[in-house]
Amino acid sequence: MRDPLIEAALEVRRNAHAPFSHFQVGAAIEDADGRIHTGCNVENSTYGLTLCAERLAVFKAISEGARQFRRIVVAADTETLTPPCGACRQILWEFAADIEVVLVNLTGKTETHRIKDLLPRAFDASFL
Repeated sequence: MRDPLIEAALEVRRNAHAPFSHFQVGAAIEDADGRIHTGCNVENSTYGLTLCAERLAVFKAISEGARQFRRIVVAADTETLTPPCGACRQILWEFAADIEVVLVNLTGKTETHRIKDLLPRAFDASFL
């Protein structure tokens, strides 16, 4: 049996709204209570207002009361596994600290990273 968090990311990826890039991404984040919150990328014609799957999953989790997280899965249809973009890395650092990040593609290939390795010397509230 596959990991439910991976399954959730792969499933929600199909809901992506990507009419411009055709690059569908799904994300599923597990909170400290074991609940799974999902998100997919939603593109906008202005591009700048596009929301990535990872940020959508985090924001949905926050809006549902979650404040602590265990790990996140990012799913995309690429041979080379797709990590979160810089903006998503920053959001993950601020809201989920040094979370485990699992990358997966449609063939089941996975890699696991820590956000501190994907975002070294991260900026956060400790600098303010």
